[in-house]
Amino acid sequence: MRKTIVEMLKRAGNDFISGESIAGELKISRTAVWKHIQKLREHGYEILSRERRGYKLKDAPDLLLPSEIQIGLDTQIIGVEMHYEPSVDSTNRVAKALAYHGAQDGTIVVAEEQTGGKGRLDRKYFSPRGKGIWFSVILRPNFLPKEASKITLMAAVAVAEAMTRFNLKPEIKWPNDILFDGRKLVGILTEMTGEMGKIYYIVVGVGINVNINREDFPEEIRDIAASLSEMNGEEISRVKIFRAVLEELDKLYREVNANGFGEVFKLWRKYNVTLDKNIRVISVIDGNDFTGKAVDLNEDGALVVETPDGLRTVYAGDVSIR
Repeated sequence: MRKTIVEMLKRAGNDFISGESIAGELKISRTAVWKHIQKLREHGYEILSRERRGYKLKDAPDLLLPSEIQIGLDTQIIGVEMHYEPSVDSTNRVAKALAYHGAQDGTIVVAEEQTGGKGRLDRKYFSPRGKGIWFSVILRPNFLPKEASKITLMAAVAVAEAMTRFNLKPEIKWPNDILFDGRKLVGILTEMTGEMGKIYYIVVGVGINVNINREDFPEEIRDIAASLSEMNGEEISRVKIFRAVLEELDKLYREVNANGFGEVFKLWRKYNVTLDKNIRVISVIDGNDFTGKAVDLNEDGALVVETPDGLRTVYAGDVSIR
């Protein structure tokens, strides 16, 4: 309902809109309208009020509120249902709990900050308040569990496609690290719950460094992390980039469910900086490492590496470009 009130205020532009008009459209009392306006103000909306004239929106916050994100959001599945948290230990944890209790396909959990976010290989992920986009999406796809690992490639491609709308030029290092100048902009963690022949749900956690100054990163990651604002030369609206990411994710997810991962692989190759490069791979299974040349992706999204001893296929590992 607050989303509709915000939409009405935005449609009115510089004009006031009466509480009576809002109440009539929403079929609620004027007192209820006033209470919703107060809640919106608490969330950072600057709303003017004038006796006998009504309300006018002066400014909206750059918060990742459903009332902001869903206005003009062009999706069919992703983000139709959205849960917002000012602060949370992990959006993946919240999303998994919601999924367990039946949350619908495409449900989003988004937070202003994470206090215990983690990436691949259980690494801690820096997720400061108001400086990035920290979200998880619940997916209930119609394909088999053996296909689930490809979802992480899909998520990386969706973020890359969204970045191009802002004239940014992303690079993807296998499997899903999005880079600028060799430093990491985006982290993606995918978790699945299911059985041998059925996926119950997949939760994809995505962390995007949007407006983090380099000196604000912890010292231990300052030389390996970057943000979109550094890449762009100025700050970027988190609301706009998040909306773009959800739209690209929705488009690819519907394509994958209908036709498989062919389009995802095609786009991944477009953005990748791994293929045809000499790389070092550290196995997540036994910790052993080896070097070789990345030559292809196979049909499972695994990396095919040419070594002096022949071709090796990497399904999970930490890759560095030499």
